[in-house]
Amino acid sequence: ALATSLHLPRHQFGSLQGKMFPAYFMLISVCSAISVAAFAYLNPWKTASTIERYQLGFLLAALGFDLSNLLVFTPMTIEMMMKRHKIEKDLGIGGEVGRSRNAELAKTNPALAAMNKKFGMIHGLSSLANIMAFGSLAMHSWYLASKLEL
Repeated sequence: ALATSLHLPRHQFGSLQGKMFPAYFMLISVCSAISVAAFAYLNPWKTASTIERYQLGFLLAALGFDLSNLLVFTPMTIEMMMKRHKIEKDLGIGGEVGRSRNAELAKTNPALAAMNKKFGMIHGLSSLANIMAFGSLAMHSWYLASKLEL
C-alpha cells in the first residue's frame, strides 16, 4: 500500500482503499467463520479439552474482531475519509501525489483538524481490531504447531 500511495493522488488512493478494505475484511471474516465452524465441528464443546475450548475462544475472538472491522470500523472510516476528501477539495488539496499539505492546513482549519482527529481515532481502532485478530490467530497457529510431530 505504501508504494501505491507514492504513485497515486491521495484522494484516488483513498478511494482505492475504500474499495479494497471491505473486500479484504469480508474475505477474512468468511475464512474466520469457516475456521470457527470447522474447529467446533471437529472438537464438540462437551467433549473438548480445556485447550481446545481456549482455541475455539481465540477463533471466535478473531471472527469478532474481523466482523467489527467489516461492519463497524471500515464503514465509519470510509465515511470519515469521504467527508475529509470534501473538506480537502474545498481547500484545494488532495490531488497531490506523495506528501500531503493536510497537516499544514489543519493548523489553521478547525474543521479539517477535527476530521483528522476523528479519522485517526477510527482508523486506530480498526488497526487495533486487526492486530487483535492477528494475535488470536497467532495463538491458534501456536496450538496447531504444537500438534506437529517432526
